Amino acid sequence: MFELSPGGPADIWSVVALVLHGTAAIAAATLAIWLRPRAARLGTAGQATVAALLATALWSLAEGLELRGTLPITVLQVARDLAWLLVIYRLFADDGRHSSLAPIRPVLLALVFVELALLSIDVLVGEVRIDAEVAAIAHGLGVMLHLLVTVGALVLVHNLYGGAAREARLSLRWPAAALAVLWVFELNLYTVAYLAQGWPREMAALRGLATMGLVSLLAIAATHGREALRLRPSRAVTFQTFSLLLIGVYLVGMVLIAQWLSYVGGDFARLIELCFLTVASAVALLALPSRRMRSWLKVVMTKHLFQHRYDYREEWLRFTRTIGTTGPDAAPLGERVVKALADVTGSPAGLLLVSDDNGEPSLAARWNWQGIDGPAALAPDFAGFLERENFIAELDDMRQQRGVRAEVPRAPAWLLDDPRAWALVPLIHYDRLVAVVVLARPLLKRKLDWEDFDLLRVIGQQLASYLAENASQEALAEAGRFDDFNRRIAFVMHDIKNLASQFSLLARNAELHAEKKAFRDDMLVTLRSSSEKLNALIARLSRYGTGGIDRIEEIALDEVARTVMARFAGNPQVRLAECERLHALASRHSLEQVLTHLLQNALDASPPRSPVFLSLVAQDGQARIEVVDSGSGMSPEFVRNRLFKPFVSTKSGGFGIGAFEARELVRAMRGRLDVDSREGIGSRFIVRLPLKVSSADATRASEVA
Repeated sequence: MFELSPGGPADIWSVVALVLHGTAAIAAATLAIWLRPRAARLGTAGQATVAALLATALWSLAEGLELRGTLPITVLQVARDLAWLLVIYRLFADDGRHSSLAPIRPVLLALVFVELALLSIDVLVGEVRIDAEVAAIAHGLGVMLHLLVTVGALVLVHNLYGGAAREARLSLRWPAAALAVLWVFELNLYTVAYLAQGWPREMAALRGLATMGLVSLLAIAATHGREALRLRPSRAVTFQTFSLLLIGVYLVGMVLIAQWLSYVGGDFARLIELCFLTVASAVALLALPSRRMRSWLKVVMTKHLFQHRYDYREEWLRFTRTIGTTGPDAAPLGERVVKALADVTGSPAGLLLVSDDNGEPSLAARWNWQGIDGPAALAPDFAGFLERENFIAELDDMRQQRGVRAEVPRAPAWLLDDPRAWALVPLIHYDRLVAVVVLARPLLKRKLDWEDFDLLRVIGQQLASYLAENASQEALAEAGRFDDFNRRIAFVMHDIKNLASQFSLLARNAELHAEKKAFRDDMLVTLRSSSEKLNALIARLSRYGTGGIDRIEEIALDEVARTVMARFAGNPQVRLAECERLHALASRHSLEQVLTHLLQNALDASPPRSPVFLSLVAQDGQARIEVVDSGSGMSPEFVRNRLFKPFVSTKSGGFGIGAFEARELVRAMRGRLDVDSREGIGSRFIVRLPLKVSSADATRASEVA
């Protein structure tokens, strides 16, 4: 339709056109050959698409050879356009809309008529001699007809995808995009040609890119798994792209205004232009980086570019990072709870009101919020309403009594009087109000919508579970401290019970033998021993809960064994079977207490006149102290699960802490207490303690090594 450029060597744009169109022709022909046996993947439009690709390949070759202005290129372009119009019609036929939509066929017939008119005009101009003025009119008419074809084709493509059912869009997405790429480029090309009153060779040389885009999108449409290929730009990328676009529009506008001022400014044009550029640059530097501008951009993009306000993946990751922060520099849990919720709405500050035992939420933590001097709490009726309804309150509506239900109690005055307070979010855990978060007004004022409410409720439930878990841990720690205190008292009662038994026995014997000097001497020894035990008990009370004992020192184990045996001197059942001279690092008093308890338990479990043996030997670098009886014995289940469990006893009136205390004392001396017992046979308690290694032994060991 347009004249060729003057002859001569091919310029750079001719080379670009040849390369791009040649590549596009190869791509189109390759896809047509590959698609031929797989045409069913495109439904009823498969065969038409193959034909259209072949026509496009031939047309691209002619364009690359710059045959514009000849009859073959016109015929090929008309054939290409008609083939793609047929593809559009067959795509309409896939879901039956070619018959249900009455305008489809008339529009297609009209476009076919326009294409034939284009062909007729080109034949007329090429075959009939006409003057230059008529030829120019014919060329302009040809451009207008091309524009009409591209606009009509784009309207059909839009209706093809926009009017399709939700399920049908999955298969139409890529073919529609491919056709849109082709016709949008054609629209821009012929628009420029019409405005410039000539053929834009530079832009026309790039038509091969549009053809390659068409082929690429059709290849995606014909492949398996295409439904999973969706363009999903992240919100961060979209925000940055939109920001760059806004900056570009601003710069273009600033340049246009500056140029206009230079034309109309007269003698002071340069000064006016310079002043304008200075003021505009200052405004840009102040406005573009501001938080308010960024907030406005995010709201605009979210509202118009995305189906949902929030990127839920990004929100969840940010929430997890905020609430899961640990370490010495981490903010307290209350502040992290407020920040995690405030980040959702872009609030710059917030308060955390935690429910007390009376169900009244009161101030427990704050984040970036200062200036609350008086009491900050919610009335029970208002807190109860928030709990029952899981109601997220917008305080501006409450201040203006706008859209608030009559049954909603009035918010406290300290909240309504503070202009920073914007919204109340209840944190509900198992239908119980754990806390309430007060959010400050964001920089960009807006109303909360259904998506805000849903996300705030979900995050509120998660935060409520964190707060409830933290409260449970604190309660458990407090219960542990009480348990430790009760355990101390139980140990004290156990030792006092033993001392009370000794005093009772001493008092009864004193009534019978007080006049005897030997008894009085023995009584003094007993009283001195009981006094030492009471002092040791007082010292031990300060150690419970710390895992330590009074003092570790070198002691003679054989002396400890003989001292313990002396306490049972009046009982012939207790016998010292073997006693080697050994030294160990231990606590003398604690070891005496352990052995006394083990011997007494062995006596209680043994029948009268049944012997109980105490032995002390060295074994494998350790002192092995055994207490053996032939009493009733214990089952493996009892030894494994109940013997060393505090407050579990088989004795009537027993506290059940003796064995537990003995094991803990041995462990504190870096030793070990083992048990070997058989029901009906007896028990063996083995205390192992590390021996004290002398310097001579250490020297001999090093020489041997």
